Amino acid sequence: MVDNSHLSEKAQKDLILVERAIKGDQSAYASLMEKYRESIYFTMLKMVHNTDDADDLTIEAFGKAFNRLEQYSPTYAFSTWLFKIASNNCIDFIRKKRIKVTSMDSGIKTDEGDVLYFDAQSNTMDPEETIMHNQKVIHMRELVSKLKPRYRVLVEKRYFEELSYEEISEELDLPLGTVKAQLFRARDFLANMMEKTKDNI
Repeated sequence: MVDNSHLSEKAQKDLILVERAIKGDQSAYASLMEKYRESIYFTMLKMVHNTDDADDLTIEAFGKAFNRLEQYSPTYAFSTWLFKIASNNCIDFIRKKRIKVTSMDSGIKTDEGDVLYFDAQSNTMDPEETIMHNQKVIHMRELVSKLKPRYRVLVEKRYFEELSYEEISEELDLPLGTVKAQLFRARDFLANMMEKTKDNI
């Protein structure tokens, strides 16, 4: 049996939720998301300085963490693991979009008090990276084309045309909440399709 005595009381409560979630308890997933959504969101916002992007990145962070939940090891707090996934995903996003970021030399403090350091430099891709990136873009467009029309339009406007949620809402005459909810579902479909075809990328 793994000794979890090194974890704080808060981290031990998180571990119970993680174990319940792994067994399929949907309320445990909801509890973990409710507990850390705000702090992850503001961490993302601090890094990208854009509320829409921070919102997307927050959802993506939880999606990636929940998909890998069985890989989590209680040698450190769940919040530390979650923040690491979120920050790494955000760094990838920053590199792809060539966002100028403020220095993160001071690191980011997680809810457990741990400080994560990372390097968000390297604003250019070498030729091999460029080819791989282009292949992934083509692959992504192929997957998007297989989505239902209402999802495909939203994804194209959000990620290919880079419109804000508000702009999409206005252009398609849809409630803002509907745009966000349907994009969330579309991303989920895409993630599943990418997982099934990742060996072909």
